[in-house]
Amino acid sequence: MDAAFTEEQDEIRRTLRALLDKRCGPDEVRAAVRTPAGYDEALWRQLAEQLGLPGLALPAAYGGAGCGPTELALACEETGRAVLPAPLIGTAVLAAPLILALGGERRRAELLPALAAGQLTAALVVPGGQLGAALALTGPNDGDWAGGGRAGGIQARWSQEHGGGEPRAGGGWRLYGEAEQVLGGHTADVLVVAAHAGGFARSRTLLFTVRAKGPDGAEAPGLLRTRQTAMDETRPQARIELRDVDAELLGEDSSGGDGATDAVAAALAATGATAAACLAAEAVGAADAALSRTVGYVKERTQFGRPIGSFQAVQHRLADLYVAVQAARSAAYYAAWAAGGGRAVPEPGAGALALAQALEALRAVAAEAVQLHGGIGFTWEHAAHLYFKRAACDELLLGPVHRLRARAAEQAGLFASGGGDGTDAGALVGPAVHAAVGA
Repeated sequence: MDAAFTEEQDEIRRTLRALLDKRCGPDEVRAAVRTPAGYDEALWRQLAEQLGLPGLALPAAYGGAGCGPTELALACEETGRAVLPAPLIGTAVLAAPLILALGGERRRAELLPALAAGQLTAALVVPGGQLGAALALTGPNDGDWAGGGRAGGIQARWSQEHGGGEPRAGGGWRLYGEAEQVLGGHTADVLVVAAHAGGFARSRTLLFTVRAKGPDGAEAPGLLRTRQTAMDETRPQARIELRDVDAELLGEDSSGGDGATDAVAAALAATGATAAACLAAEAVGAADAALSRTVGYVKERTQFGRPIGSFQAVQHRLADLYVAVQAARSAAYYAAWAAGGGRAVPEPGAGALALAQALEALRAVAAEAVQLHGGIGFTWEHAAHLYFKRAACDELLLGPVHRLRARAAEQAGLFASGGGDGTDAGALVGPAVHAAVGA
């Protein structure tokens, strides 16, 4: 692994940081999250038009920049520093890669250029709050996370109103059900929905696309979206209700057979590896910004006639946080490199472990930031609480941490007696696993 970044990668970081420093301070963040959209739409258009942020990891053939997970993770690190409220994660990290992996040429050409240009936003709809399991980060994504074909979740059926017979490309699928805690779901133009088809006997989990808004801007018939109250307002979430909503199967196999099921599981797992790396980098950026603010404050705040940063106990606490942030940054970079095909043999669990380490670092830094800012740090209006809320809610997005580590250990065979072919289990554990467990 070459740990040095290219000139282009450094430029992505510098340009994005310069723009966000001007346009996304704590006051601007608070103003943006209280708008109906939950983010600054003008800033999002600027990020799309000037920097191509939504299409950073999409191929140039579909209007993207042709970069990979590493560049996307570096961008997320900068958005994390500013605690940027934006549909970046839902659009560029979760939904667009699934459309790219599973959509036919027609669907890609129809959706990806508009997503890359910032003209459309997207969200991944997973029922039951099982996003981590769906992305194979906290458990096997064998389909049971979506309801197992039983009551609940989201069900897909072929509507006879569209001509009957076998499903065919171009329509005919209808979705019925609901999902909570959909990231950015209240404003997304395109919904990528995980739903069960085939009933109980032939239950299988497939992905569908729903155009949430028509050409006139009206909601799709049967679709009801409600923005939910969230502790972290910079991560707006929504309740999605689907009442016989028209949908289109995402995939080449319009019948949704077993091959389609396997392709969906593989695409979700690959998306999960990238998403974990990006969210880890974002958490590292937030932790680094919170730590910098805290260091600046303890240099200025005086007690007993001297800056509190001159006390050895405070210095030790900050030094421990610095080490934690740097270790999490290294893990996040490694996970992004691995997700982009850096390893000849894929390393399952690298993203999950990096995310677990970054979330713990952010949680520790955010808690200490509140404490070391003293009385002012306990007021909700202080900037420290933007990071505190992000730390508290991020662990619930794809975590919790102990499940991320347990799943990575299971994939690596860490607690098995052998690799199944006579190989020692320890040989199956990659560098990221060793680093995270302290081996």
